[in-house]
Amino acid sequence: MIMGAKDTAALETQSIEEDFDQPSPLRKIISVSSIAAGVQFGWALQLSLLTPYVQLLGIPHKWSSLIWLCGPISGMIVQPIVGYYSDRCTSRFGRRRPFIASGAALVAVAVFLIGYAADFGYKMGDKLEETPRVRAIAIFALGFWILDVANNTLQGPCRAFLADLAAGDAKRTRVANAFFSFFMAVGNVLGYAAGSYTNLHKMFPFAMTNACDIYCANLKSCFFLSITLLLIVTVTSLWYVKDKQWSPPPVNPGDENTKTVPFFGEIFGAFRVMERPMWVLLVVTALNWIAWFPFLLFDTDWMGREVYGGSSEGDDRMKKLYNQGVHSGALGLMFNSIVLGFMSLGVEWIGRKVGGAKRLWGIVNFILAVGLAMTVLVTKLAADYRKIAGPYAGPSPGIRAGALSLFAVLGIPLAITFSIPFALASIFSSSSGAGQGLSLGVLNLAIVIPQMIVSLGGGPFDALFGGGNLPAFIVGAIAAAISGVLALTVLPSPPPDAPALKSGVMGSH
Repeated sequence: MIMGAKDTAALETQSIEEDFDQPSPLRKIISVSSIAAGVQFGWALQLSLLTPYVQLLGIPHKWSSLIWLCGPISGMIVQPIVGYYSDRCTSRFGRRRPFIASGAALVAVAVFLIGYAADFGYKMGDKLEETPRVRAIAIFALGFWILDVANNTLQGPCRAFLADLAAGDAKRTRVANAFFSFFMAVGNVLGYAAGSYTNLHKMFPFAMTNACDIYCANLKSCFFLSITLLLIVTVTSLWYVKDKQWSPPPVNPGDENTKTVPFFGEIFGAFRVMERPMWVLLVVTALNWIAWFPFLLFDTDWMGREVYGGSSEGDDRMKKLYNQGVHSGALGLMFNSIVLGFMSLGVEWIGRKVGGAKRLWGIVNFILAVGLAMTVLVTKLAADYRKIAGPYAGPSPGIRAGALSLFAVLGIPLAITFSIPFALASIFSSSSGAGQGLSLGVLNLAIVIPQMIVSLGGGPFDALFGGGNLPAFIVGAIAAAISGVLALTVLPSPPPDAPALKSGVMGSH
């Protein structure tokens, strides 16, 4: 019987989809990577809009610090757990897709709670003229914690899914993580653009209520768009890209070594048996994020306080100057995201030109170190200019351009930070036979622990040196330089190609 062309094509497509041991087509990797745009849209809104919203609800500073700690805490707990169970999920829908779908659903619930916290609090008895609005704060905090848990539930399995699709191919793994970084930049740009548009609430007239003013309504509207984008890219990707169904290996009842190991036993076991390349990667990653977090947490505050000379606690003119600096910092973050996006697309090509992924990572860490050190020069120039032009003058156009240029240039190392460490973790875990989800969860510990250290210690450390953001930036510059040296000299080079991965051979030099 002779089959038609359509039948043949269908069978060929089916056989390709079922061959999970071969690297997947690039279009499928791009589809899964696009989920990062939906996730990062929400993160950008958090960074640009939630701090004023927190002030609107009247959250005391000592409470707000606890709320913002939920990110690293949930990342430290949730990602390893999700990674562990996504490696062992026996669902007929695959290992990763159930967790990605659950994370997207949780994001929708969390964003709804955050956006309507003021309304729910008002319905439950909060007085609009009184602050803090205790009930609204409780609902906001609940939604915020759920949002961080949901984002961690999403991102870990997404990166592990990309590693699965790469099927151990080192080049395809790097490309997959580069596209993930690119779509993170796309989400950032969309989030900052939506957050800067003050009339977005007109698209959703029902968003403004007695308890929710124009600013709050804009926040709601931004989150509506965020949920829509996330659900579109998630549903499309999970429908289009199939996930390999996992079956546990056969167990010999007489073999004592096949006993089930509890989750935390697996985590500690992963550290015990972790090979040298992964340990070095964790150290370099931790130092890298010690460098990044002071800037990521305090960049807009630096613009408002040191560059513009304003104060969030001063008189009206100083507050206005500070807000101008914060808005200018948001513009800098937009430039940073644009550079991040373009750089992400060139990671693979640039890595080949400079001699490999680890060398590229080492080089850009020195760019990060120089960029953080340059904040001292920009701050001094701005202070000297105010001595001449007056305390309310703000920075000169040249100083402002220099500060914004720093934001843009730092998009280069940020693109590498968002891609290469995760690619190396996937490659090293493939070589050692470890699970992708658990390995990426362990790598996440090297990110969230520095974040907790900086969040809790950054303020008191800066206060020891008279306040301001520069002391933490200088420590970050030193950490970035050390991270660059270790990446160039101690971090092992990954296998050059897929055959090296599949044979389990990896050089250590």
